[in-house]
Amino acid sequence: MALFEALYGRKCRSLVCWNDISETMILEPQMIEDRVKQVKEIQPKIQAAQDRQKSYADLKRREQEFEVGDKVFLKVSPMKGVMRFGNKGELSPKYIGPYEILQRIGKAYRLALPMELSKVHDVFHVSQLRRYIPDKSHVLQIKTIDLDQSLTYEERPVKILDNKVRSTHNKEVKIVKMLWSKQEYEEAT
Repeated sequence: MALFEALYGRKCRSLVCWNDISETMILEPQMIEDRVKQVKEIQPKIQAAQDRQKSYADLKRREQEFEVGDKVFLKVSPMKGVMRFGNKGELSPKYIGPYEILQRIGKAYRLALPMELSKVHDVFHVSQLRRYIPDKSHVLQIKTIDLDQSLTYEERPVKILDNKVRSTHNKEVKIVKMLWSKQEYEEAT
């Protein structure tokens, strides 16, 4: 017994025989010719649908080529519920890097990945890469901090930026936003 017959309790109708199951039918040359005609009618319609879908996909496709030594971002494949590179959900980065291209292999490129990604294969298809355009603002300047013998440093309040009073059920609490000596204006707490 076929699986379909066991599951549904009746015989499966094949493409060859669409008539009533109770009738027995011998494959005739005329019936085979009819099926061949139907297939020849369907093939151009399938080809037209494939061409239409290809034209939609080609609108978003862009041909990219990179040279050895270029810097590129690597696309991170999103997977639901999987934590990627320290962040989960909407805050996870779509691209990481930039990484240097070491070698071209067909439409794929070998990247110089850091040690944290040593378990990841270092060859990626061109569709997974995005060109990195260098920008001076991306480079962060290192600040020197004076450390004492216990490897700590002292921060002093410089200026009060804002204050307000927040009232709870039984008391009022004064909240102050303070600018500290070794921090930028955006890092005020």
